[in-house]
Amino acid sequence: MPVVDLAGVGLNATDTLIHLQHYPARGAKGEYRGSTVLPGGQVASTVIACAQWGLRTRYVGKLGEDEAARLHRGEFERLGVEAQILTVPGGASAQSLIFVDGTGERTVLNRRDDALIIKPEELSREWVVNARALHVDGWDTDAAIQAARWAREAGVPVIADLDELYNGIEQLVPLIDYLIVSRDFPNRFTGEADLEFALRRLQRESGCKLAAATLGEHGVLAWDGSRFYHSAAYNVPVVDTTGAGDVFHAGYIFALLQGWPLERQLDFACAAAAINCTGIGARGGIQSVERIEELMATGERHDAAEFALLAR
Repeated sequence: MPVVDLAGVGLNATDTLIHLQHYPARGAKGEYRGSTVLPGGQVASTVIACAQWGLRTRYVGKLGEDEAARLHRGEFERLGVEAQILTVPGGASAQSLIFVDGTGERTVLNRRDDALIIKPEELSREWVVNARALHVDGWDTDAAIQAARWAREAGVPVIADLDELYNGIEQLVPLIDYLIVSRDFPNRFTGEADLEFALRRLQRESGCKLAAATLGEHGVLAWDGSRFYHSAAYNVPVVDTTGAGDVFHAGYIFALLQGWPLERQLDFACAAAAINCTGIGARGGIQSVERIEELMATGERHDAAEFALLAR
C-alpha cells in the first residue's frame, strides 16, 4: 500500500445548510433564505483540505448506499483522495441539518444510524501505518483507539479533533500526540474550571505533546508542557462558520508536516480556518496555501486581550 502524508479515520456527513436571517422564537414561524446540500464531516473535511493543499491523503470511513454516498465518493475521486470506504448495504449515510444565521454562526443537528459506526475489526492496519500522520475524531471511539494504537506502535503521530465526552474517550486521549479540542472539552474532561489549568492537566495526565483548545473568534490556546502559545483569530467577513474547526485541524496538520515552528503551525491553522468562514459550507472557503499565507502577512486580528498568557 502506498505511503500517504495523512490518513484520516472518522466522520463524514452530508450537510443541508439552511440560511436564516434570525432564529424564530419558540413556537413562532420564520423564513429562511435558501438551502444548500454539501459534503462535510469532521475527518472527511480535514482530509479534503489537506488534499487541496497538495498532500497525499487517505480517508477511512463508512457510508450507506444512497445519493449522499455518491456525493462523497465523487468528491474524494475528484480531489485525488484514496478512499477506503466501508459500505452499509441499503443504509443511509450520515446527515446534518445546519442552521446558519445572519452573522454566519451555525447550529448543527446530526443524524447517524448505528450501522455507520466503524468497528475496530473493520479496519486494516496498513491503512494507518502507511501514513506520515493519523487524524481521528471521537465519533467512532473504538475504531479511533485501534487506529491510534497501530499508529503509536509504528511511530506515526496522531492528531485528534474532540468535542464531546464520548464513551471510552479516556482510553483514546492517552494515545494522542496532538490533542486539539473544542473550547469546553478540557474543562469537562479534567473537571478544572480554569482553561489554562485544564490544558496543563490534560497534557500532563495524557502525556500528549500538545494540548490545545480552539476558541472561535479568540483563536487558539495551546500548552506544550513548557509554555502557553496563543494565536489570535483573523478578522474576516464571516459568511458561514461551518467547518472552521475541521479546516483548522487541516491547517495544523499541513504545517506540522512541513516541520514549521509551533507558532507558525497555529497561525497557519487560524488563517486557514478564518478564510474558510468566508465561503458556504464545511469546505466552501478552503483556499490555496499562498492565499492563507497572504492573510497571515496582511490580515487584521481579533482582539483577544482577555486571553493574556503567562510568559514562561
